[in-house]
Formats: sequence, C-alpha cells, structure tokens
Amino acid sequence: MDRVSSFDEPLKKLLGGATAKVMAEHLDLHTVGDLLHHYPRRYEERGKLTALADLPLDEHVTVVAQVADARILMFNNGRGKRLEVTLTDGSGRLQLVFFGHGVHKPHKELLPGRQAMFAGKVSVFNRKMQLAHPTYQLLDASDADEATEAVDAFAGRLLPIYPACKQLDSWRIAKAVDAVLPSAQDAVDPLPAALREGRGFTPLPEALLKVHRPQTKADIEDAKARLKWDEAFVLQVALARRRYADTQLPAAARRPVADGLLDAFDAKLPFTLTEGQEKVSKEIFDDLATEHPMHRLLQGEVGSGKTMVALRAMLAVVDAGGQAAMLAPTEVLAQQHHRSITEMMGELAEGGMLGGSDRGTKVVLLTGSMGTAARRQALLDLVTGEAGIVIGTHALIEDKVQFHDLGLVVVDEQHRFGVEQRDALRSKGKQPPHLLVMTATPIPRTVAMTVFGDLETSVLDQLPAGRSPIASHVVPAKDKPHFLARAWERVREEVENGHQAYVVCPRIGDDAEDEKKGKAKKKATEEDPEKRPPLAVLEIADELRKGALAGLSVEVLHGRMHPDEKDDVMRRFAAGGVDVLVATTVIEVGVNVPNATAMVIMDADRFGVSQLHQLRGRVGRGSAPGLCLLVSEAHEASPARARLSAVAATLDGFELSRIDLEQRREGDVLGQAQSGVRSSLRMLTVIDDEEVIAAAREEAVAIVAADPELEHLPELRTVLAALLDKDREEYLDKG
Repeated sequence: MDRVSSFDEPLKKLLGGATAKVMAEHLDLHTVGDLLHHYPRRYEERGKLTALADLPLDEHVTVVAQVADARILMFNNGRGKRLEVTLTDGSGRLQLVFFGHGVHKPHKELLPGRQAMFAGKVSVFNRKMQLAHPTYQLLDASDADEATEAVDAFAGRLLPIYPACKQLDSWRIAKAVDAVLPSAQDAVDPLPAALREGRGFTPLPEALLKVHRPQTKADIEDAKARLKWDEAFVLQVALARRRYADTQLPAAARRPVADGLLDAFDAKLPFTLTEGQEKVSKEIFDDLATEHPMHRLLQGEVGSGKTMVALRAMLAVVDAGGQAAMLAPTEVLAQQHHRSITEMMGELAEGGMLGGSDRGTKVVLLTGSMGTAARRQALLDLVTGEAGIVIGTHALIEDKVQFHDLGLVVVDEQHRFGVEQRDALRSKGKQPPHLLVMTATPIPRTVAMTVFGDLETSVLDQLPAGRSPIASHVVPAKDKPHFLARAWERVREEVENGHQAYVVCPRIGDDAEDEKKGKAKKKATEEDPEKRPPLAVLEIADELRKGALAGLSVEVLHGRMHPDEKDDVMRRFAAGGVDVLVATTVIEVGVNVPNATAMVIMDADRFGVSQLHQLRGRVGRGSAPGLCLLVSEAHEASPARARLSAVAATLDGFELSRIDLEQRREGDVLGQAQSGVRSSLRMLTVIDDEEVIAAAREEAVAIVAADPELEHLPELRTVLAALLDKDREEYLDKG
C-alpha cells in the first residue's frame, strides 16, 4: 500500500460500519489519518502494582484484590447514595467508594468473591485508607496466565483519555486507535530533514505512537512538541506562499501627490494626529506606493481613530488618480461613515459642485434602500470617476456597480463579511486594488490570523487626545435589585447634566421575531422558569417610558425598522433631540455621538466579550467621562459572570481578545465557517504557543523564498495539499 493511501483508508474498512458511522457523525472522523490525528485530551496515571499493606498516601496505585463485601448507604435524607466496597489481598484491607450515578455499574459487578484490578489515588477518610471512584478491570480467576497478562497491561500505565461523545466513550476510541496505530509508520513527514534534525524533533511516526501510547511523561512532551510544530509550520508555509503569490500580482502604485487633496485635508484638521496615526499612515502610504497590492490589517482600539487613518489613505489614492471604496457591515454604519467623512472633509467632499473646492472630489453613499434616482446618480458618479470615494454596504458588490478606476478597498469590521463579498468588490478593479481591513477588537479568527500573519499588521493602541476614560461595572440584577434601580438613577443624572444614554438589549421583541421564536421559548420557559427569553428593545423601552425614565425622551433603534426611520432616529439622537436610545447591537460599530456618556447593557451575559467591548466603545467619545453598566441575572459563581467581570476590569481590547480566544478556542484558523472543514488545529493553541508559531513562521518564510513551488520538498507539498483542499485554498486566496 502506498504511503498516503493508508492514511486515506476509510475507517469503515478497519473498524466496521457501526463504529465508523458514529465516528463520522459525532466526531467528524472519516479516515485512518483523521483518527491518528484525534489526540488524547489528557492522560490518567495508573500506579505500579502495590500490596494493600504498603499503600502510599496521595499517590496513584494499582492493586489486585478480592471483594470482601459491598453495601449501599443512603445520605442527605435519602436523596444521595454511596457504594462502599471492602477489598482484601491477604496483606491488608482497603475501602473503595462510589457516589451518585457512578454507583450503578460497580454495584452489579463488584460482588463478594470477585477478583479485579483497581487503579486510583490513595486518600484517607475517617482514618481509613480509601480509593474514591477508582477505574477497575475484572479478572478471570480461572485463567492464571491471562490474569497475569491483564495485570501487566493494566498497571503502571499512562492511560489516554480521548475527546469522546455520548455514543462512543474514550476507552472504545482507544481500542479503535489500537487498530489503526500500525498505519502511523506510513505517515508522510512534512518537515525537511535538515529542519527536523536541526531542531532535534522526533520523527513523525514515532511522535504519533508516543502521543497515543506513551510509556513515560517525557514521551508525551516529546510527541506534543513535534505535533505542535507540524501544525504551526504547515499553516505558516500555506500563509507564506499566499503572501509570496500576492507579491507577484500587479497593482497600480498610488503615490501621494504634493499639494493635492490629502494636503488640503491635513491643513484644515483642527487637531494633530497621534504618533500612532502618523506611524500607521506611513506604513500604509509605503504599501500603496508599491506595484503589488497592499494587504494590511489595521487593528485599533475602539475610538483610536482608525477611520481618520483610512480616510487619509483614501484621499492619497484619489490624489493618485484612483477611486476608493469603503465597505461597511450595516446601513446605519455606512450612513454614519458617510456623514462623518463629508463633515470632516467639508468643501473638499463637494468636488465639481457649486461652492466645492477645485481640489475636492465627490463622496457618495450607496446602500440597498436608496431611492432609484439617488442610486442612479451614485452609480453614474462611480463609472465616470466623478466620485473619488464611495461608502456603502454590500450593495457595492452588485454586478451593476462599476468603477472608473478602483484603487483601494477599505473593509470596516472585517469579521462581518464573508470573504466572497470582499473578493467580489476587489474584482471590480482593472488590476487588483490595494486592500485595507479594519477591526476594533480582534475576534478569535482575526486574532489567530494576526498571530499567524496572513496580512501585514498595523496596530493603533493610543487614544486621541480629549478622549475620556470609561468606568464599567457589573449590575447583578437578581441578587441586588436595588443596584438596577440605581443604574436607572445614574442614567437620569447623566441626562440632567445635559448628556445622553444608550440602553442595549439582545432582542427586538416585535411580532415577526416573537412568532418565530415563541414556541421554542414557551417550551423552554415551561420546562425551566430560569430560561426566560432575552430582554427585548420594544418591551424595555415601553417599561422605561412608563417607569424608571418617565418624562425623558426615549426612542428605539433596531435592524427591522425602515432605513429612513433608522436614519431619522440616529440623526435626532446625534443632534441631542433624544435623551435615551434603546437599541439592539445595530449601534455596535462606528456610531459616534460624543455627547452620549452612559450605556446600560441588559442581559449582558448574552453577549460575547468582544461585542461588549465594542458596544462600550460608543460612550466616552467626548470630553465627559463614560459609564458602562453590565446588567446580568447570571449567578455570581458562573462563567458568564466571570466574563463580565473581566470586561469590567479592563479597557484593553487586546487583553479582552485574548480572554475571548481562551474561552472560545480558535476554531479553524483557515476559516471553519467558510469551508465547512474540521479544525486544522488539534494540538496548537494560538494563545499559548506564540513562540512556536513565530519560529515556524521564520522557517516557513525562508523555505518559500528559496523554493516557492516546493519542488524540492514533495512530502511538504503532499501534506499541504491534504490540508488545503480546494475549499481552503480558495478561502486563503480570498482572505
């Protein structure tokens, strides 16, 4: 059998149909290779065989003994039960104890007179030695040889515990691994021999044997070091090849022009740029001046002035004769960007119009809900080149939209867009346009990609002068209802001081939404009164108008309102005509109202860490300090409350992105959602293994620079092809 095909062998052939079916459906394991890369989650230790008379305290032991007696005891007023088993081996006695659901099986099997092996950690209870919940294996007393063999195999072992499912527990997966383990010899080793030897790595077949059937703890460390490196290295080679291919693409260089639009804009700025903005702008301008497309990720704290940096890049491209398009995830945000950019540019945004600057250009908006006449005019301005800058939603991607000369695509809040949408916009250039991707709080996949470096990265971590601190507090509404009452008092105080506030809810609460979710909610609530539906905008707004915020101007904003209605509410709120805006996460990104100083997030535990950080970034944007109150009914000791406390404890988005990533794990760095393929990361964790990744990146860059097609490394090419099946290759391409 050739080397690759044994790894591609379907599990059905070796394990039988029933087991293979469960593995495919519940664990997404289909081939021998899949199962060999299904690594143990942890290892249980079984001690060396010990006589009952010599048991050491607090150590893992294995004993062979006979059951002397077994009895079930009730406790906690009959609600709990405990099985106590007494063992003897002639040298001494030992007690075993099993609780709860763990009582059933041993109660049937551990009958007086039965002989078995038991493994567990020795503890003391009521001055007696005991093993709590030991693992055990019954022995056949009639076959002495078989019993000796079983004892040897059982004692002193490191027992792999596999990620399992209800239909297939760990020990059955271990038996299946035993069946395919001989195929580990056929593993294709992706590491070039010089690299493997230079870094002193175990050969891959040996690493697979050691990870599944370690003899010692050193075996496990050895195997992990090798397998982590493989994952990091293969991925890095894929990304390095992608970066290399990008440098081979042609693009029009867009060099800033002296005394053009950018200089005129800079001259009228009422403030100076931060050092960070200057530094990042230089990185972007250097990229734009090259003849291959820029692929840059701009990570910036909420409110660090990313839009200003992006606008200056767009103006530089317009100066150089090209057009720039900014893609925003929602109409509210597209309108907001259009409004703030035209305000910042003033007469420079009225090129060709009466009273406009002769150095100016047109800035147009394009969204799905625009009237026909306005839409037709915007499309005409783009195709003639009259409009240098367009800001829009995915309406920009439609076939009808054509550009005179698209030079730069700016994608705001990149995680809201599928790569297909981004790619469709980039394909509208005569040559590949430059690409700038912006994100406020890196979400897991972005963090992962940032660490791996598929895009060049710029970071803005300074807040512009005049930005105010934001105080964040958790409001435990269930344990301390008076805290919630105080939260509404605080909102009133902010409004009395001339400021405004947001109240954010997870749900809209209109008929369309309720009907869809109603039945499921009713069932959940009947089964468990705790599982109430998330709080809704329309209900909370109504309660606040009648109760805690009576007398204030309270308006709602959510995604199902008519675009004109949304725009009207947003304009009135921005102008100070609305005191309190009760909204869904539609305000999460980009909405900029400096006079809004307070935010109350209802059911805050229903939002992710990054989302809470984004939402909080809507306050404290002016000179008055911001306040963010995270209202939750989650129990004090719950993970949800721990998450909220973490958000309240820091304003550092990069720190929060780490917490987010630790909680959610990386998912698939190559885009699980887009390609529907299982995660390529099984051993590597982006958070803990940055050093491995950095070293692997260095090696990968050197290898790809020397041999872009990997002609001299056929094994590496084979492994890459398996990882980068068609979907993923395209995914990376579009990324």
